[in-house]
Amino acid sequence: MFCYYGISQDIEAELTDTIMVCSYNPKTQRASMLSIPRDTFIGKSKSKATGNDKINALYSRKGPEEAMEMIGEMIGMEIEYYVIVNNQVVIDLVDAIDGVYFDVPINMDYDDKTQNLHIHLKKGHQKIDGEHAEQLLRFRHNNNGTTYSSEYGDNDYGRMRTQREFMTELAKQTLDLKNITHIKKITSSIFKNVKTNLTLDEIYAYLPWAVSFDTANIQSNQVPGESEKCNGLWFFINNEKETTQVVTQINQYLEALETTTGSGSTITNTSNTANTTNSTKTTKSKKK
Repeated sequence: MFCYYGISQDIEAELTDTIMVCSYNPKTQRASMLSIPRDTFIGKSKSKATGNDKINALYSRKGPEEAMEMIGEMIGMEIEYYVIVNNQVVIDLVDAIDGVYFDVPINMDYDDKTQNLHIHLKKGHQKIDGEHAEQLLRFRHNNNGTTYSSEYGDNDYGRMRTQREFMTELAKQTLDLKNITHIKKITSSIFKNVKTNLTLDEIYAYLPWAVSFDTANIQSNQVPGESEKCNGLWFFINNEKETTQVVTQINQYLEALETTTGSGSTITNTSNTANTTNSTKTTKSKKK
């Protein structure tokens, strides 16, 4: 299991725009992505809350390891690794596979001169290059204030959903290469531009399983909760009970093995082995 941090500037950027907890079990060939809202409240007092009580501020002040530990405690998961990805890495990967076909959910029209950020995308299925992939992943709302529909998930919720769905398509179309040598070359190039506590050898160990992975086996979700104004600032407040339920479902999904009997009926077993040869630990629940 690893924590994915997406940043929009250089690798030493102060804040992270995107936080996901990702798991992959090569034995069951199942994976999960769980979005963590960047404004998640991690403080002790709502009445005295400041900007430093947001999870992305902890990342800025204390670094990826401490933020990873806090996220693990908050959602009840054991997280071993982190990967910090600069937007340029995503751009390079998308361009390396000659673009990603993706169904853009709405028209996107946003400009922020202070960040030199200009997002202009039309709704519909299309081929997205690296430059437009960055626009897609950073979009929250239009210049006129409109955003994703409430059914889709507005503002940050919609952005997190789009991020998960695009990353799924990126993985799918990268793995469609079905060529370990090609993927290994891309991985080696990208690895130079990320910050992680994973070694390149550890990543390579997964490639034989990864090339046969079906992205339909990715379970996608976000931490449940709601927005709340605390001491004049907006925060995302995690619902602990519902989060525990989501994590339990993730654990069960990652570990479930389906086998077919001679009569054609399906039996679901549970893997008791967290570690297998050339694999790391899968998701685990922590006692609170």
